[in-house]
Amino acid sequence: MNTVFNVFMTIWEYFAKNILEQPAFMIGFIVLIGYLLEKKKWYEVLSGFLKATIGYFILTVGSGGLVTSFRPILVGLKTRFHLSAMVTDPYFGQNAVTVGIMKRFGRSFADTMLLLLFAYIINILLVRFQKYTKLRAVFTTGNVQVQQAATAFWLFLFCFPHMGRLPILIIMSIVLGLYWAVGSNLTVGITQELTDGAGFGIAHQQMFGIFIFAKWAEWMEKRAKAKGKTESKRLEDIELPGWLSMFNDNMVSTAILMIVFFGIILIILGPSYLVKAGFMKPGQSFVFYILQTSLMFAVYLAILQLGVRTFVNELTESFTGISDRWLPGSVPGIDVAATLGFGSPNAATIGFMFGAMGQFLMIILLIVFHSPTIVIAGFIPMFFDNAAIGVFANNRGGYKYAMIAPFISGLIQVAGSALIATWVGMATYGGYLGMFDWATVWPLATVIMKYLGYIGIAIVILLFIMIPQLEYRHDPKGYFLIVKDYDAWKKMHDKEEQTEA
Repeated sequence: MNTVFNVFMTIWEYFAKNILEQPAFMIGFIVLIGYLLEKKKWYEVLSGFLKATIGYFILTVGSGGLVTSFRPILVGLKTRFHLSAMVTDPYFGQNAVTVGIMKRFGRSFADTMLLLLFAYIINILLVRFQKYTKLRAVFTTGNVQVQQAATAFWLFLFCFPHMGRLPILIIMSIVLGLYWAVGSNLTVGITQELTDGAGFGIAHQQMFGIFIFAKWAEWMEKRAKAKGKTESKRLEDIELPGWLSMFNDNMVSTAILMIVFFGIILIILGPSYLVKAGFMKPGQSFVFYILQTSLMFAVYLAILQLGVRTFVNELTESFTGISDRWLPGSVPGIDVAATLGFGSPNAATIGFMFGAMGQFLMIILLIVFHSPTIVIAGFIPMFFDNAAIGVFANNRGGYKYAMIAPFISGLIQVAGSALIATWVGMATYGGYLGMFDWATVWPLATVIMKYLGYIGIAIVILLFIMIPQLEYRHDPKGYFLIVKDYDAWKKMHDKEEQTEA
């Protein structure tokens, strides 16, 4: 029996390490399986696999470049002002768990791979039995799953430090699998509308945040309209006159906004620091360093959007085979970066900027009020949470909410991360995941479980189960139709709007 289990675990670890944790190959693998199930010709299967994988690698280059472009600012703000602080970043958070889990709880980090496996199986089963669960999305972003499994492992051990290995793995797997299924499912409807039926949901770290802010923006806009106020335009619908018309081009507007945004912060850091830290070469023009850093940000954003366009079509078409055969009425949940290729390209830039402002303001407040944990904002939460929230808020409510929603999100990300990381002890090890859901949903779940014990676990599970049921009750006719036949859903939706008008 042990030999069979060891063989199985070896196969699983190989798959997890080389495919599940490598999003490009995971997306390519899904496309490969989907096209095989659709009985496509071998060269179409190969072509689809390569296009999807290469497209995701292009997206990765764009994402990595954005992080690199912003690094001098984040490192500079930390070292220039001598801040000793916890970094909010998924990789810093994962590293904190790796280092601290044995020291604090005497547990092995290797258990996170088992947690990942069990939670993934639960996610698939929940979607397979969607008739009862009302869940439609399979979480496929493997690198994110590893980060979340690590952080969830710490939070559960904090709540139940004396629980046995097997019981805690079972309970964690149920809760984490539910979070993946429920969170991705929340984004299905709003993502279908944003992408005009592209056929995917979001599987990342801010799924609840995107849903909440998208619905809030929509509600605020409807409320304003009911009061007779002028409808708030979306960014893509605004045509600026005269010299302002150059902002109608998203590449130009991104470049100009980043020159102003980066320029102010880099001037505060100063050229002498940037040379000393190795970001600028001795004798290099400070003005042109600012220009290059800002313009490269626009370049990498354009690369990211190209990657999205390259792989999304293949993924959407191929997943039909998986949906028809194994998981009817389902969609894949994929990296949030995929949504940045839809809607207004300027919404991502504006969302990032206002989210960063919110984060910086909250960091200043933490310093002023002598917080036991000072946060250094990582780029990944700052950009990917708030850029996406900006895109969805703009799509649902207009340009005003593309600014307001990310700013509020930025405040919450830093405050929530500082509170939970201090309380559970992760701040001591220098990092916390820091993205929106892990600064809100998971801290709340941790409080419930810590103080209510096993009853708290039941409450958290029940709350997750109720969410898709309430969603379904709100729109029983269109709930599954929006996935199965988006055009039919759109016609039905348009008729309902005309009737209401």
